[in-house]
Amino acid sequence: MMEAVPALDLDLLDAEQAAAVRAPRGPVCVLAGAGTGKTRTITYRIAHLVAAGHVKADQVLAVTFTARAAGELRGRLRALGLGGEANQVQARTFHAAALRQLKYFWPQVVGEVPWRLLEAKFPVVAQAAHRVGLSTATESVRDLLTEIEWAKSQLVAPEDYAAAAASRGRDLPYDAARVAEVYTAYESLKTTPDGLLLDFDDLLLHTAAALEDFPAVADEFRGRYRSFVVDEYQDVTPLQQRVLDAWLGDRDDLTVVGDANQTIYSFTGATPAYLLDFSRRFPDATVVRLERDYRSTPQIVSLANRVIGAARGRIAGTRLQLIGQRPDGPEPVFAEYDDVSAEAASVAVAVERLVAAGTPAAEIAVLYRINAQSEAYEQALSARGIPYQVRGGEGFFQRAEVRQAISALRQAASRDDLPEAAVRGQALVTLVRAALAPVGLTAAEPAGAQARERWSSLVALVSLTEELLAHDLELDLFGLLRELAARAEARHPPTVQGVTLASLHAAKGLEWDAVFLVGLTDGTLPIAHVLADDGSVADQAALEEERRLLYVGVTRAREHLRLSWSLSRTAGGRRSRRRSRFLNDLVPDDSPASRIAAPAARDREANRPRCRVCAKPLIGTYATMLGRCRRCPGEVDAALLDALKQWRAEKAADRGVREFVVLTDTTLTAIAEQLPADDRALGAIAGFGPKKIADHGAEILAIVASRMKAARNDSGAQQPAPAVADARARQGARRGKNHKTAGQK
Repeated sequence: MMEAVPALDLDLLDAEQAAAVRAPRGPVCVLAGAGTGKTRTITYRIAHLVAAGHVKADQVLAVTFTARAAGELRGRLRALGLGGEANQVQARTFHAAALRQLKYFWPQVVGEVPWRLLEAKFPVVAQAAHRVGLSTATESVRDLLTEIEWAKSQLVAPEDYAAAAASRGRDLPYDAARVAEVYTAYESLKTTPDGLLLDFDDLLLHTAAALEDFPAVADEFRGRYRSFVVDEYQDVTPLQQRVLDAWLGDRDDLTVVGDANQTIYSFTGATPAYLLDFSRRFPDATVVRLERDYRSTPQIVSLANRVIGAARGRIAGTRLQLIGQRPDGPEPVFAEYDDVSAEAASVAVAVERLVAAGTPAAEIAVLYRINAQSEAYEQALSARGIPYQVRGGEGFFQRAEVRQAISALRQAASRDDLPEAAVRGQALVTLVRAALAPVGLTAAEPAGAQARERWSSLVALVSLTEELLAHDLELDLFGLLRELAARAEARHPPTVQGVTLASLHAAKGLEWDAVFLVGLTDGTLPIAHVLADDGSVADQAALEEERRLLYVGVTRAREHLRLSWSLSRTAGGRRSRRRSRFLNDLVPDDSPASRIAAPAARDREANRPRCRVCAKPLIGTYATMLGRCRRCPGEVDAALLDALKQWRAEKAADRGVREFVVLTDTTLTAIAEQLPADDRALGAIAGFGPKKIADHGAEILAIVASRMKAARNDSGAQQPAPAVADARARQGARRGKNHKTAGQK
């Protein structure tokens, strides 16, 4: 029996969203700009169709392109009352939906021929390359794999590959005929004595063929699913469109959502053509434009509009003019640097300031064009003790500590003596914490990078439990385990509390409070292969996709946005780079990064911090933080450092934040080396600005003074606790003095 769907409050939607939700059953095209609430719109539309009796919940199939997006759809639908077993919309990726269908229909279509999913194609492609005499080096195999995946997404068979690659100007690792040989060998190797190996593209091919060639299969499927929703429709490939057409048959109950100006996956075979031509295919389609941006501040929205406003071509003709709905925020910041390390160090300092001001590290992202750019930022963040994760966290549930944690939860669920009240509602969080304690969950963050990474994963599981409880107050341990199993299968991880480092492609569909777009130089964005040797445009269509990448990056930011580039790869290297051509007319004339306002190189060199020992300019984040070159001697007062760390731990516990948010290890080491005696000396330590002095200066100086007094009295190693107590006393005195002064004023 179908469960009742709660009444929908359509007043929560704006006029355009409501129009899309209320559109009659049939073809609907929602052109949704970044941050315009497309996920809310499509989930409300599904719920509206179900509530109005147009379709049953389990007759709706919603598909998208990433496991994360599918997980978000399921979560939103669950919140609208469409998550029960008898009232559940299927929300999956194309491949997950095809896998489920193929498992069901395979015996009818193929019979008893066994098959299994080929999840790791790399070894098979390497074997195929070896068979035809090509290199099996990692880079070579990856290029070959990319070509095979592209060909299959375009419905191009091995025998047709060479002609197709030539006609579409593919950038090939080898002669097209040789790539075709590898493609042929790869397909041959998937037939084994134990049965067939099917890769993810094969799932789509076989599903489409089953529906196209077997009427009984098509009738059964189409009787099961009556209404379809496709998210990110600008990213479909010809293969995915073929599957969608097979699902639909001669019906038209289809809602698609997309934005052609966010098309950034053409290299994989994706094309916005199906979105652009939707009204031609379905002349009676309802078309709705969502342009109210609820994600970003008006300042960021304005910049985004100017970025995409310079685009050319058919796709650009469909651009949406975003209208910012949030209150005003800071203007985007543009910055130019001499070299990459200086750029990375500055980004790390800015990140630290944001975290200190209250922005969670998980709400900050550093985005770049290619993955190779991440190294400098990993190093700079590590030097300041700032945790980060390189995007690719889809392996979260494959981590050893997460598998162990889930095993511990299963063991807890199997206990006969566990009271029912202990596994339900808010008590569930307490139970989860207790179950994960033996696995490594502690109240405070441990020392050591690997230990911290393990701890962060466990904390993320606790946070996920709390998040699920917020949507379902009656969630119990068994329901939690089912959700974890579903997420593990879908590879839909929770958020680990660290700064995200990601490529612009990997950032699609995500958003953060603060975004740093880095390395914005010609040859990187736009990427070099779209430019001729003289810097002119070699491929206009590819150049426009690079521009869309920048647009996607800008629209990931909610409040803070910083765009930067460096003129040289290495410190002291030739300053031969130039900022991205996409930034022309975007950098304000009064910006320090403007050509007009840029300071001379000698001025920047003069402003570099210098070593307090040898007086040479400091290079690198760690040296800058300590105030000395790595090779110059520095003597740390170990007892003082211990006292500072104890103070920091208590301070972090009081505030409910990570210890590094208070002060990093490097900053504490610099204090223990330099022994500042007043606010001015404290402010000379890199990373210790006016706000930190106001927040912590009196306590830090009291700890230092207490330790120095103990040393002068030659009383041995001073214990941390008295120093911390002394610090608190001084801080209280200073607060009292400040309060009195304010009162007198």
